[in-house]
Amino acid sequence: MHHISRRTLLRTGLGLLGGAALTACAQTPSSPFLSPTSEQVRAAERARRTGAVRDFRLTAAPAEVDLGGLIARTWAYDGRIPGTPMRVKAGEVVRARLSNDLPTDTSVHWHGLALRNDADGVPAVTQRPVTAGTAYTYEFAAPDPGTYWFHPHTGTQLDRGLYAPLIVEDPDEPLGYDDEWIVVLDDWLDGITGTPDEVLAALSGGMGMDHGGGTATATPERMPGMDHGTTPPRPGTATHMLMGATSALLGGDAGDVRYPHFLLNGRIATAPETFRARPGTRLRLRIINAGGDTAFRVALAGHRMTVTHTDGFAVRPAETDALLLGMGERYDVLVTLKDGVFPLVALAEGKDAVARGLIRTSRTPAAPEPDLRPRELEGEVVRYAELRPGEAVRLAPRKPDRTVELELTGGMMAYDWGINGRKYDPAIVSAVRSGERVRLSFVNRTTMWHPMHLHGHTFALARGGIRKDTAIVMPNGTLDVDFDADNPGLWMIHCHNVYHAESGMMTLLGYLR
Repeated sequence: MHHISRRTLLRTGLGLLGGAALTACAQTPSSPFLSPTSEQVRAAERARRTGAVRDFRLTAAPAEVDLGGLIARTWAYDGRIPGTPMRVKAGEVVRARLSNDLPTDTSVHWHGLALRNDADGVPAVTQRPVTAGTAYTYEFAAPDPGTYWFHPHTGTQLDRGLYAPLIVEDPDEPLGYDDEWIVVLDDWLDGITGTPDEVLAALSGGMGMDHGGGTATATPERMPGMDHGTTPPRPGTATHMLMGATSALLGGDAGDVRYPHFLLNGRIATAPETFRARPGTRLRLRIINAGGDTAFRVALAGHRMTVTHTDGFAVRPAETDALLLGMGERYDVLVTLKDGVFPLVALAEGKDAVARGLIRTSRTPAAPEPDLRPRELEGEVVRYAELRPGEAVRLAPRKPDRTVELELTGGMMAYDWGINGRKYDPAIVSAVRSGERVRLSFVNRTTMWHPMHLHGHTFALARGGIRKDTAIVMPNGTLDVDFDADNPGLWMIHCHNVYHAESGMMTLLGYLR
């Protein structure tokens, strides 16, 4: 077994990625890694294509959106939040033409899919940026059924309104249910208290450090794991910076960013979307956390839920009162609806606010008050260790051929998030070979939780074996995950807190020639 630590990561040099140069256009002779356009990538894609081509059109543009009586000027796909869901069957090919009507570059990342590397949507790694006023066509097979989603991989654009579900249907669906509701959760500030770029600028100077500029001041609350002393917060940060948000489920600090609203399917809690059905309906909920900095604890008043999938992959059915979703995570659940009106509540973990929708199976009674928090939120919250993979998706037992250790480093005081003590450097790539069983060992050296996401693959948690592509790594904890290196290319690994990622908590994994 080969072990790659932070001291033995392969350096690719500027010939591959230096200066944010595009790697997807050509394989340089000096590079030890396969390019995103290599024959091996094309061969893997050919093997996945078993169905028809489905065409979609997508326009990213500035938009005024109605969040439920609250109008926000933002960026969105086709003027909607969330964007219109795309649906295909497993094995079919997505051909999506993106028109960029934004004032800047953009891209689309297809989150969770084992897709061809040159369609992964990471500018300067797998494609050139889609510049303002141009169009770009993504084409890739969708091999695995499940609940997925898509969003930009460009700056902080994810924390605007640019996201939508992608549902890959199983032609031989084993679940029995009557109806389905896709639920997309989000934390929202764009066009209300500022922009995500302004948030990142405010955070990037660090907490409690006076770098000059700005006019706002604030008195910080106590934040676990930080020495507050007598140093005031940096001027200009008070509007966007959240201090004192804590969660026992997340091991302490819950988040960095102050959001004025939390959305369920693009609606604020006082003007919720309503799903209508008959009593006794067997309902499938596909729940997606599209937030930038918020974990959500989700419960349906008066009901227990049966978990059937995590990040698109089946688990043995497990009953629970509530779910915890980090950013980028998805859960599918089944529930048999009772007679009445029931709020589906997503508590913004540690932030004392909720997103909310309603399920109505009766004309009466009236809807509960918007601030109602169902008792199920305080009940059983299913965790990774309590779930087991479905037999059809269980990773076959095998010892890792290679371990890649990824230390999660940095902190809130300097806002210097990184991996292995470094901010993202495209000239540093962790190496794997096709056919290997690879272990990623996420070692969290920080006092903050991090939802870590691997592009282009799903992994199995070493303890329990559930399949995921995004998983929470607890503060000062270690999470080991295993995957089979069966999708060649250059792939991102990063924290799905968009502000942590943009501050440097990203790295690359590459397949050797």
